[in-house]
Amino acid sequence: MALCLLGITAGQASATGLPADVQATQALVVLRTAHAAHQAPVAGSARVALLSATTPITGEPTTLPVIGHAIGPGGVRWLHVMLPGRPDGLTGWIARRGTRTLTTGWRILVDLAARRVRVYRDGRTVRTFQAVVGKPSTPTPMGQFFVQETVQLAAGQADGPYALALSARSNVLQEFEGGPGQIGIHGRDGLGGVLGKAESHGCIRLATPSIDWLAARIGPGTPVKIYAGGPPRRHANRIG
Repeated sequence: MALCLLGITAGQASATGLPADVQATQALVVLRTAHAAHQAPVAGSARVALLSATTPITGEPTTLPVIGHAIGPGGVRWLHVMLPGRPDGLTGWIARRGTRTLTTGWRILVDLAARRVRVYRDGRTVRTFQAVVGKPSTPTPMGQFFVQETVQLAAGQADGPYALALSARSNVLQEFEGGPGQIGIHGRDGLGGVLGKAESHGCIRLATPSIDWLAARIGPGTPVKIYAGGPPRRHANRIG
């Protein structure tokens, strides 16, 4: 499956914490079985998605951020979760039965104007990477997303050596090289490009050491916030 992705380089770790409006930890749910996602915490409400128990590329257990809880008719426990795919920002309610819950302290923030990716653990910055982001004609979508799965790509394959496939989809490209226009954070194998410019198809590219570091630590369900951010630095390097 083809992903639409961007590039970044490693920077110095910072001692600063998360913005005040961002949680330090995130509740997650792992699906043990396929689930229907509903518009409301009621079994008879409209379906917004049908979720497989495994992810489409790697077959990892489907893991989703939990943003709310409810008890419906008959005492059924429901979870309000973020969903992958179109439209961006889609959410739905799934039955808690057939799931298990966990928590992650990892979180990724992508500052589009500064072309930087900041990685947090338990509310503290642990790494900062310079990034390539979407060019004006194919911008990186903004919003609250999550890592759908972490993909190890074959040697020599474009976007390698790893890609974090996100729940986000391009607002411009309905498909990309046979895939669904999925946005990702990935390497630069077969792509090249200098870090610090807005020149991608919408994804986020990383230098090899940076994506290697992320792929070893970031699992499915990790929250990713992509936002406009502050003005880019004038001395940013050119990206191809």
